[in-house]
Amino acid sequence: MKKYVLDLIVSSVDHINDKYVLIKLTHAEKLPEMAPGQFVEIRIDGSATTFLRRPISINFVDYQANELWLLVAAIGDGTRALAQLKAGDKLNCMLPLGNTFTIPENKDAKVLLVGGGVGVAPLLYFGKVLKDNGMTPVFLLGARSAKDVLLLDEYRKYGEVCITTEDGSEGEKGFVTNHSVLQRVRFDQISTCGPKPMMVAVAKYAHSEGICCEASLENKMACGVGACLCCVEGTKSGNLCVCKDGPVFNVNDLSWQI
Repeated sequence: MKKYVLDLIVSSVDHINDKYVLIKLTHAEKLPEMAPGQFVEIRIDGSATTFLRRPISINFVDYQANELWLLVAAIGDGTRALAQLKAGDKLNCMLPLGNTFTIPENKDAKVLLVGGGVGVAPLLYFGKVLKDNGMTPVFLLGARSAKDVLLLDEYRKYGEVCITTEDGSEGEKGFVTNHSVLQRVRFDQISTCGPKPMMVAVAKYAHSEGICCEASLENKMACGVGACLCCVEGTKSGNLCVCKDGPVFNVNDLSWQI
């Protein structure tokens, strides 16, 4: 898939809470084709401590509105600078990067999309693409508390939404692997993104049940094209760059103890 470096224009910035911000970007020309699971590398201008681009998952692509959505957790100097953007600002983006989630060939496949924290971001666009392909996925979204559960109305457009929170303030109390949907439904495919301990737990569940499982890794990245080697992940085929060979991997190919 062809890569582009574009100056995108901020069309809106929605501060969801004190940590998360939804940035919508547009362009004078039609946005390039992007697939679920891919990401963008963003140049951070105006931050004296941010020298490298920041990788952000593609949250959603609205081709009718010609908008790209990015869900950002403002936790460092670079992402806090992104959270200060205003409508009309320019944002230099390299996109689309990385590989994609797998769309099942069987339209009757039961697909579970498991996300935690800002790792829920790439699952929204994947859910939309699955829906467009005749499937209705189940989203299993984990968060610390109710205030960290993001964009629920958007996810509900494309599938059933199940929620766990660590404090029990929304959905079922506990971790995603404790949710009752895993006892009620036999899934054919699982895709997950979020904190590594959560993804490993999901991978162990999938492995024990003989379910195909993909994980979108969130290793630190700088270049986005496999040159700097800072995002290397150990796999059964050797060390691979998450930005170029991923970020989506079949969990059975990773060197995880599952």
